[in-house]
Amino acid sequence: MFKFFKSIKANKAAKAAEAASSAPAADGKRILVVDDNPVDRQALSLMLTAKGHQVLLAESGEDAISLINTEKPDLILLDMDIQAHSSTIGGVFRDGLMVIDWVDRINPANQIPVFIVSSLSPEQYEKRARDNGITTFFRKPVDKEKLHEAITQTFSKPPTGQPA
Repeated sequence: MFKFFKSIKANKAAKAAEAASSAPAADGKRILVVDDNPVDRQALSLMLTAKGHQVLLAESGEDAISLINTEKPDLILLDMDIQAHSSTIGGVFRDGLMVIDWVDRINPANQIPVFIVSSLSPEQYEKRARDNGITTFFRKPVDKEKLHEAITQTFSKPPTGQPA
């Protein structure tokens, strides 16, 4: 009986998070969360919607590329280890940074900030990420206050090429 009630609460929480993530943001940003783990996607979604952001969810590199092209997010939170549930596009296997490489090749003028959110050790990806211009990294589980601080700092900076 306990499991039944727990399951109902989990389903209600998941439905509320989905509804909140699809609601338009009042003053917030459109943030794409790319993670193959549904629990991590929902946790990040709840953190972001609580601060008024609109959240787009992708579980694979292919989903992320599609949403980047159609929805034009303001920020991407990208898991590095998404290849377990990704298939191939044009014969190229997708991991987190391969998604960014692909987006940059298609639209080099598109400068969407990217935060890496991963349970992997940073030594496994940090140099490659920095070579792609990514400088913000979070280790899972994500500290929501630090995440919100980084988002605020990112969007308080003037766009590239404009004076501060």
